Amino acid sequence: MLRSIHHIAVICSDYERSKYFYTQTLGLSVIREVYRETRNSYKLDLSLDGQYIIELFSFPDPPPRPSRPESCGLRHLAFATTDVAAMKRELESKGVVVEEIRTDEFTGSRFTFFADPDGLPLEIYEAPASDH
Repeated sequence: MLRSIHHIAVICSDYERSKYFYTQTLGLSVIREVYRETRNSYKLDLSLDGQYIIELFSFPDPPPRPSRPESCGLRHLAFATTDVAAMKRELESKGVVVEEIRTDEFTGSRFTFFADPDGLPLEIYEAPASDH
């Protein structure tokens, strides 16, 4: 029986740039960093509020994955926040381009999108503290 999502794996094109983005810009914490010599690849395990959520991988010359136009497969990764407008301002103060805030027509919650250094769509979704 499934209990929860364990982690999300992300492959990046520039390890140091993506490591900086996920740790310094988004504020995720490093659990461990491993260099796998046989694969010429880094694996960075990241957490948010003590919960393991992302494995960041580097591989030599990974092919690009289309994000726009939207294609079949995983669409985006969403982060919960209690104040989407404040999070948008914080990201923009760090140089991140963030779309305008929209309202979910079914839940009434506010959300917006931005992208990681490789164009992976990321969402911030406003949810009460008890919902996440």
